Amino acid sequence: MDWNLTETFDTAEGAIRWQRLGHPENSDGDPVVLVHGTPYSSYLWRDIAPALAQHRPVYVFDLLGFGQSEQREGQDLTIAAQSARLVALLEHWGLNRPSMIANDIGGAITLHASLVNGAAYRDLVIFDAVTGSYWEMGLFRLVRRNAEVFEALPGYAHRALVTSHLQRATHTGFRPGVLERYLQPWLGEDGQAAFYRQYQQLSVEDTRVFEDKLAGIDIPVRILWGRDDLIMTPEYGEWIRDHIPHAEFHWIDDAGHVLQEDVPVQLLTHLTAPFAQGVNRSAV
Repeated sequence: MDWNLTETFDTAEGAIRWQRLGHPENSDGDPVVLVHGTPYSSYLWRDIAPALAQHRPVYVFDLLGFGQSEQREGQDLTIAAQSARLVALLEHWGLNRPSMIANDIGGAITLHASLVNGAAYRDLVIFDAVTGSYWEMGLFRLVRRNAEVFEALPGYAHRALVTSHLQRATHTGFRPGVLERYLQPWLGEDGQAAFYRQYQQLSVEDTRVFEDKLAGIDIPVRILWGRDDLIMTPEYGEWIRDHIPHAEFHWIDDAGHVLQEDVPVQLLTHLTAPFAQGVNRSAV
């Protein structure tokens, strides 16, 4: 599928590529913003965004340093910096209280933008997301502690590592051509440097600053979690469920970390369903 972001938002540290989807006759619907995680891009939303755009305006973008957005040395790619850019994007788009949908570090960025930077949302859906607790482990921790080793990997070894990491995120396996699309921004000398640059800057300190504010979220929240997630394992879903007491919570069977790839139809059903009243901790 062709997925090309044609709009550009310039920042001091590089250009962010973005796109608005939706027919003009749907322009009066409540807008929704989709926020991806690492090491992905807005390509994750290629099946979801067009379907949502049949009924409302949909905004997608590639985080700075990811996908079609600019990669270069010296970029601040921390969760805090990305959340400030999200706030700037919402202002650039003229969006007041959009709906937000986010996964992986997109969840942390979206929460930080609201709870620390003051962004206002209509409602929020997060799934298999970095949200708090001690998530800085595994590949995150290894890269942060041994950045110079990873940066010096031969290209074939780097490709094998990224491929393995991407494949670990899906329970069902990627469809033909999808893995190659996710790999492309991270290959070559510049891509390899960009891959470890962004991982090296991810820190649990940027989520600790809002953990004590989670219980005070006063908008509708829906949390989805793949039962077979090997990246953000189920205990992280239970953690955020317990820290946003009024949120709906749904387990997703036969799904890993990337629901967009494993169960796109089931995910879309949850994204278009009305929010339930009160707490709903169902096991769906």
